Amino acid sequence: MSKIVRLAGVGAAAGVLAAGIALPAVGGVGIGLKSATDAVDLAPAELVEPPPAEVTIVQDAKGNEIARFYEEYRKVVALDEMAEVMKTAIISIEDYRFYEHGAIDLEGTIRAFAKNLQAGGVSQGGSSITQQYVKQVLLNSAGSEQERNKALEASYARKLKELRHAMAVEEKYSKDEILGKYLNIAYFGAGAYGVEAAAKRFFGVTAAELTLPQAATLAGAVQDPNATDPNLGTKQRERLRNRRDVVLGRMAELGKITPEEAAAAKATKLGYKGTKLPGGCESSKYSYFCIYVRNEILNNPDFGKTAKARLDLLNRGGLTIRTTLDPAMQAAADKAIRKWVHPGDAPVASEALVQPGTGAIRAMAASRKYGRDPAKNEISYNLVADAAHGGGVGFQAGSTFKTFTLLSALDKGMKLDDGFNVGAGYRASGYSAFKNCAGENIGDPNHIVTNDEGTPGWRTLRTGTWSSVNTFFMTLEQQVGLCDTVTIAKSLGIHRADGTKLQEYETFTLGINEMDPVTVANAYAAIAARGTYCEPMAITRITDRDGRTTTVKPRCRQALDPAVADAAADVLSGVFTSGTMSSVGGIGRDAAGKTGTTDRYTSAWFAGFTPDLAAAVSIGDPRGSQDHKLVGVTIGGRYYGSVVGASIPGPIWKDTMLAALKNVEPSSFTPIDSARFGGCSQSCRPASPTRDADATETDATPADATPADAAEADATPAGRPPSSGDPADLGDPGAGGGGWGDAGP
Repeated sequence: MSKIVRLAGVGAAAGVLAAGIALPAVGGVGIGLKSATDAVDLAPAELVEPPPAEVTIVQDAKGNEIARFYEEYRKVVALDEMAEVMKTAIISIEDYRFYEHGAIDLEGTIRAFAKNLQAGGVSQGGSSITQQYVKQVLLNSAGSEQERNKALEASYARKLKELRHAMAVEEKYSKDEILGKYLNIAYFGAGAYGVEAAAKRFFGVTAAELTLPQAATLAGAVQDPNATDPNLGTKQRERLRNRRDVVLGRMAELGKITPEEAAAAKATKLGYKGTKLPGGCESSKYSYFCIYVRNEILNNPDFGKTAKARLDLLNRGGLTIRTTLDPAMQAAADKAIRKWVHPGDAPVASEALVQPGTGAIRAMAASRKYGRDPAKNEISYNLVADAAHGGGVGFQAGSTFKTFTLLSALDKGMKLDDGFNVGAGYRASGYSAFKNCAGENIGDPNHIVTNDEGTPGWRTLRTGTWSSVNTFFMTLEQQVGLCDTVTIAKSLGIHRADGTKLQEYETFTLGINEMDPVTVANAYAAIAARGTYCEPMAITRITDRDGRTTTVKPRCRQALDPAVADAAADVLSGVFTSGTMSSVGGIGRDAAGKTGTTDRYTSAWFAGFTPDLAAAVSIGDPRGSQDHKLVGVTIGGRYYGSVVGASIPGPIWKDTMLAALKNVEPSSFTPIDSARFGGCSQSCRPASPTRDADATETDATPADATPADAAEADATPAGRPPSSGDPADLGDPGAGGGGWGDAGP
């Protein structure tokens, strides 16, 4: 019987609506009435209700919130999590007979109809809360500007459409359910969608904590939230306060509060706090990691077939994303960088920490803040990651790439003490001396690679690596093969920061390719994990708005022979004790790594690892490293004649590791397979030091006499570098003699 009565009321209201279309239209009554009658269909129409946009929350590894993404700042809460006074206030001002009528309030519709007749158009709405909910759903579902305009147009046709949907909604849900849905979807102004977000934004409280004047303020805001948006200025705030007082007056008129309570509430100030809306990577404490996570979602087809679908999921899906970020390790990286590089410095340092065996990114830090204000020296892209994760072009990686040539040599059977004599300069023996992976001859006999401060002479895999001798590694790369070295690097995830193809020139081993810290740190993490390469991982699990959780597992594969990785770790350990990092020192536990300095000091790196954690640090000038070299610069309040891998990146790495691993029980590297890698293949070194034709006495000094703090400076211009110097002045710049184990020239 109640449904029949409600439908009868709907029928009467439809007649009023039809008449309202025709009567004001002078000269077109017949046509208007006919079209309206044809349009009237009183059958309930199912309303498609996509869930309202909700905030996506990003958490660190311990569950602390670090960022939010949203298109509409909203948090859906249950009706019993809303203050009773809020429910009373919204019903009093918007639809005081809400619990008495059906899909439409006939009394309110007739009242609005009379007003509209006087105005000659639609000047007053008679929408019930149910109809308003329908309108909001249609508005939120609009996929285009045209659909949005259609959902907002002031027409009786729209009203009739809303009425049919409202009838279906009334049949589907209880009144309490409809009220809760409406309060969760309504826009209140100041960027706040839903009553929970509005309570937080306006007053810094939850919806359950709203007081009478606060509830009346929010109830008054829904009528025209843009006109009463308190965030826009004093005029809008005054309008909002007037609306609040209207609501309070209406509540008193209906007997919901006493006149004294209304008067007391009206006497209070508006109390708008404008609580800052959390969200976005720019406002996050961990901006660079936040950007990485955002791009992980946006670039992965698993989260949506199209870019728009993925963006909608991130900004509207109400996800909870648990990540790999370790707040203690992040704090360690931030502190170490701040110690050595200031935010106002032109050069920028950045660092990534990666867990071996999982690829989990534990921290991403940089010396400059993420943002778009050049006056604050902020930077608007991800300094720590590649272009696919919001990064830029990166910096040339320098001698950190020598590690891949070392791995290739070990993989081919060289022993740790195998070596050969090298001169002060290196020149390819011919165009066929190097072939890229396409089989093309790319050797350049006209290009000379020098050692600068490095010393030539007899070098082994150990001593050549420790002192980072360029001519040794050019000779080694020629013997093991450029493509083999490139293949090893690729197997460890090495790719250019800008996403273009790796440059496969003979100087590949000297680090001519621009890289990002995440990629380099992750490659070194694979060595720490005994050759197990894992894709970089920033997300561990995702929970959707309905509580369904998807766990993200590490994606790993065996990229290197474990014994080869162990042998490389053994060699790289000596960098701290006998090589380019000896002046900086170790960290009191097993550690290995490689400094990286580029030609003419355009950038500097250090990449290293323990069995438990890997990290890579880079420094360069984002204005253009070729034009703004790290020479004669003041960084972190200290003057540097030139910046090398051990002068800033190495100390940052050390300070980070000491703090990040403070509460981690030390682990040990796996001992090398001595039978396979110990000793040397033939003679470990020539009977007496062999001098190159024009080498100086110093040049012929055995590698064993290299100072512990030997510096490196690598000739690594991008692309095919121009020739430099006169070969006659550099001694024999050829391949440096025969194969490993031979006495050399």
